[in-house]
Amino acid sequence: MNFVSSLLEALESLTSNKVRTALTMLGIIIGVGAVIAMLAIGNGTEQAIVGEIEGIGTNLLFVMTNREDVTNPEPLTIRDAEAIADPIYAPSVSAAAPVIQGQAELTAGGNVATTGLVGVTEEYRVVQNVELSEGEFFTGTQITGLASAVILGTNVAEDLFGRSDGLIGETVRVSGQPFRVVGILKKKGGSEFGNSPDDQILVPLTTAQTRLLPRTTKNQVDLIYVSAIDADSVQQAEDQISLILRDRHKIKLGEDDFNIISQEMFLDMASTVTGVFTVFLGGVAGISLLVGGIGIMNIMLVSVTERTKEIGLRKAVGAKKKDILTQFLIESSLLSVIGGIIGIILGWLLSLGIGRIAAASDFILTPAITINSVLLATLFSAAVGLFFGIYPANRASQLEPIEALRSE
Repeated sequence: MNFVSSLLEALESLTSNKVRTALTMLGIIIGVGAVIAMLAIGNGTEQAIVGEIEGIGTNLLFVMTNREDVTNPEPLTIRDAEAIADPIYAPSVSAAAPVIQGQAELTAGGNVATTGLVGVTEEYRVVQNVELSEGEFFTGTQITGLASAVILGTNVAEDLFGRSDGLIGETVRVSGQPFRVVGILKKKGGSEFGNSPDDQILVPLTTAQTRLLPRTTKNQVDLIYVSAIDADSVQQAEDQISLILRDRHKIKLGEDDFNIISQEMFLDMASTVTGVFTVFLGGVAGISLLVGGIGIMNIMLVSVTERTKEIGLRKAVGAKKKDILTQFLIESSLLSVIGGIIGIILGWLLSLGIGRIAAASDFILTPAITINSVLLATLFSAAVGLFFGIYPANRASQLEPIEALRSE
């Protein structure tokens, strides 16, 4: 019996009991659909996180105080930021933006909101690629003059006023003090390292230091954003910043009281974490494929029992062991392959649904179905069919013709 004849007979056998065939394939369909959907979610999450990090700029460095294993660490200050931005000492640095961060309670029109507060300078807009939907960023005069000016994130504006436009000139109380709204941040969605720009406010750095978030050391800042002149100059900029801070803080060798983190480090960490997350999701979903394979083996064993006389008759008229073996292997493979194809469609539909739910929840996530995940799910489902079909097929091929014909 040739392969085409075996294939046609397998199709006839499967279609003769459509309900049982459909229920048998259900496990494979769900398994493949889950694998496709989970891998798509994992890939989409990785792309979203990496996209957000790259959106800030691959030439960005973060300078923070290191308080671990350092005796009496010296805090970062505005003067440190000014030294880092000096082109004479750091020619690879294009800008440095010191910031101070904290929480603040806002009130306006009877509404109250607690949100993140960031004290910034003019350089912050350039380094962080800040975009405003309306209004203007702080001027040098406002920053040096300790102005009571505030720029609201989109979500903060919605919480306080029920809208995010037409708010320039409105008054907001920040920690009980009146501030004038001078701008609204353009909606970004997502978050940057756990803090969404839409859920924070910006005020002049000097205002934050003196009136809202006072620190023990004069001119102390929590973080310095540094922008290298280009992506290729990041390492040189990092080396120059280290030399400047070691000299200013009079640091002993090996006792840096600061840490410098680059965007590349964040990208590597994000890729590693999301990669593990994707593998975990795929592994969990793959378990359902094994369950589906066990279902195929169970049904094929039942089929062997039901068709014992048929097998005996075929052997009696000349069918060989390999013919019977091939017949049942084709049937189990068809179950898994057809189920796999339907599962791929199901996984695609699930991915689309999850993407729309994420968009409705204001979370940027576009599940990405790759050709590799489709091939992996298809080949794995076919392998499951073959693996779990071998035992029933071998059992059928070992039946003796006379004993099979005698069975009831």
